[in-house]
Amino acid sequence: MAKQGKEKNTRNKSKHTELIERIKNKKRVKKETRVERLKAITKAAQEAAKKANE
Repeated sequence: MAKQGKEKNTRNKSKHTELIERIKNKKRVKKETRVERLKAITKAAQEAAKKANE
């Protein structure tokens, strides 16, 4: 049988879900920007090494 009355904890669960999603998105963005920054650094280092060898 289903429970009678209003649902319990739905508001808190939705707030928690939004918070967790925000945190996951923030971590994902940080990881992506870090990878892009490292790629740029390695590319610059390779170009500098290439110019030094010439």
